[in-house]
Amino acid sequence: MLLMFVILTSIPLIAVGLISYQKSFHTVSEHSKASTLYIADQLARSIDILIQDASRLLELEKNPTVLQFLFRQTDSYTDAKEILLAFDLYRKSYPYDNVLNISMINLYGRGISERKGVFTQNQNPLRNPHFQHLIRNPDDVLIIPSSDASTLDRLDGYQYEDGVISIIATIKQQITHEVIGFMIIDLSDQFVKQFSDAYHIGETGRFFVTDRNGQSIYQSEESSQLLPDDLIATKFTGTKDSFVTSHEVKPIFVTYTTSESTGWKIVGVAPLQEIVGEANEIRQLIIVSVCLSILFVIVLYFFISSRLTKPLKILKNRMRKAALGHLDAKVNPSGNDEIADLGMSFNTMIEQIKELMELSIHEQKEIRKSELRTLQAQINPHFLYNTLDTIIWMAEAGKNHQVIDLVKALSRFFRISLSKGKDWISVTEEIEHIHNYLVIQQVRYRDILDFEIDIQPEVSRHPILKMTLQPIVENALYHGIKNKRGKGLIKIIGTLDDSGQTLAISVHDNGRGMNSEEVDLLMGRIGEASEEAAPSRTMETISTEGGFGLRNVNQRIRLFYGSQFGLVIQSQEGIGTSVTVRIPILPGGI
Repeated sequence: MLLMFVILTSIPLIAVGLISYQKSFHTVSEHSKASTLYIADQLARSIDILIQDASRLLELEKNPTVLQFLFRQTDSYTDAKEILLAFDLYRKSYPYDNVLNISMINLYGRGISERKGVFTQNQNPLRNPHFQHLIRNPDDVLIIPSSDASTLDRLDGYQYEDGVISIIATIKQQITHEVIGFMIIDLSDQFVKQFSDAYHIGETGRFFVTDRNGQSIYQSEESSQLLPDDLIATKFTGTKDSFVTSHEVKPIFVTYTTSESTGWKIVGVAPLQEIVGEANEIRQLIIVSVCLSILFVIVLYFFISSRLTKPLKILKNRMRKAALGHLDAKVNPSGNDEIADLGMSFNTMIEQIKELMELSIHEQKEIRKSELRTLQAQINPHFLYNTLDTIIWMAEAGKNHQVIDLVKALSRFFRISLSKGKDWISVTEEIEHIHNYLVIQQVRYRDILDFEIDIQPEVSRHPILKMTLQPIVENALYHGIKNKRGKGLIKIIGTLDDSGQTLAISVHDNGRGMNSEEVDLLMGRIGEASEEAAPSRTMETISTEGGFGLRNVNQRIRLFYGSQFGLVIQSQEGIGTSVTVRIPILPGGI
C-alpha cells in the first residue's frame, strides 16, 4: 500500500515536472544559444567592417607614383616623399585608428613603409609563402593574423609589441596587369581582444577567435581553461553552429560563427550549467516537490496502516514464513473482526498441515525401511548356486572335511542374514557374517583371495545395521581383486575415534584401484537418492551395477543415523581402494 500511495502521488508530479523541465530547458537553452550567437555575429561583423574599411587603402596601388617607384631600381627621394604624402592623405580621409603601418615592396626587395621610409630587404621577397600564393593568385587578398609564424618578421624589419593582423595584396601594372609588387597593411588586433574581454557568457564563459586552420588568434586564459584549441578546433566545420562537448568530465556549451571577410571563427564557450541555470533551478524545485509529496504520503501511510493495514501485514508475514516451511509461525489475533477470524483459521490450518506432514514423513520412512529390508532379505541366487556347485564338486572329489566347513559357513551366513527379521545386530555378528562370506569365497577363489580381520575389542559390542559390510566386501572382491593379477588381499579394520562417539569400519583391498575421476563419479552415484531402486534386485546386481550396492548401504546409514554419516571412499589406481563406514555409537549397546 505504501508503494501504491508513493507511485500514485509521485508519477503525476514527476510527469508534469519532466515536461516542465524539458520545455524550460529547451526554451532557456535556445534563448542562450541565440543570444550567444548574436554576440558572436556582432564580433564577426565588427571584424568584417574593420577589414573592409582598411581594404580601401589598397586603392593606393593605382597611384602612378607608387607604380613608378616600384618600377625603378634606384632610390628617388621625390617619389618616396610623394608616396608618403599619399599615405598621409588617405589616413586623413579615412581615420583608421587600428592601422599601424602601410608598406609596399617590389619583386626585388625594394620597398617603402610609413614607419621606416625607403628600405631594401636582403632576402628575396618571393621566398615568402604568402607572396608566392599571390603570384599564383594575383586577385586574392590575404588577411594574415599574427599567429601565422611566416609573418612574424616584418618586411621593413620593425617588430610590434602587440599582435598584428596583416592585409596583403598584389600591385599590378595598369595595362598588362603584371604583378610588380605587394602592399601590406598592418592592423592592431587590440579591438579583437577588447571585444572578447567585454562580452561574457554566463559567469565564466568567454569568446575567442581562431583562423581558418583552427589556430587561436586570440584566446583568454579563462577560455583556454574551459576549452583548449586542440580539443575543439576539428569541430568547426560549418559556418555557424552550437553544440555541447565534454572537457574534464564537465559539459561545455560551444557556439561559433564565421567572419565573411576573413573566414575566422568567433567561438563562445561556457559551462553548460551556467547556460541552463534557470532550468536547473526549476528541476530542483520539482525534485523538492516530489520529495515532500512522498514524505507526506509515507506519513499518511503509517497513520492508516497503524489503524487498518498492520494486522493484515502481520498475517501476510506469517503466511509467507509458513510457505517457506516455518510451520511454527502463528498469529495472535486480537478483536472480533474479520481479520481476527482469518488469523484463527490460519492457525487451525497450520496445525492440520503439521499433523499431515508428520504423518506423511512417518509413512515415507516406514515405506523406505520396508524397501531396504526387502533388499536385505534377498539372497543372491548366483552366489547360492555357485556355492552349492562348489559343495557338490568337493563332495564328489571326496573332500569331506572341506565340505563340512563350507556347509557350516554357508549355514552361519544364512542364519545371520535372516537374524529373525531384526534390523540391528552386534558388530561381532556382522563380522562373523563377513567372515563366513569370505570363507565361502576363498574356497571358490583360493588362488586370488586372502583376507584379514582386525576389530578392536571395544568395538564388538556396539550395534550396527545388519548386512552393512557384505555389499562393500563383495564390491571389493568383484571390482577390485578379480581385476588384479596375482593374489589379492581384503583387510577389514574396526576402530573408535578419539572421542569414542563414532565407529569406523574400513574395508581395504589391494585391487586395481581407481583414479580421481572414477572416485568422484562413484561418490556422486552413492550420494544420489535411491527411490527408483526396485526391491526385486539381487544383492549381486546391486553390488555390481555402477556402485548400486554401495549406494544402498550409504542410503540406509543416512536414513537410520543421519545425513552426516555414511561411506567415505579413497582409492589410488594400481594400489587399491578403501571404503570406510562411519556410524555413531548408540547408547546402551545390544
